[in-house]
Amino acid sequence: MVGMTRAELLELPVAIDLVTAARALGIGRTRAFELIRRGEFPVPAVRVGATWRVPTAPLLQLLGLSADR
Repeated sequence: MVGMTRAELLELPVAIDLVTAARALGIGRTRAFELIRRGEFPVPAVRVGATWRVPTAPLLQLLGLSADR
């Protein structure tokens, strides 16, 4: 799995799926779901129906990037 470039990260929408968040963090899908299950994913995530959504702002903050570009 390849991470994301700074430009790709800054173009993300307001909320993303868990797999995209994992890619941004440089972790795999399986590990991301394992962390969610244990309540240890490093940024907030919200379950919406059968999917997980991750707000982009806290993700960018964790990565040391500004959401305002």
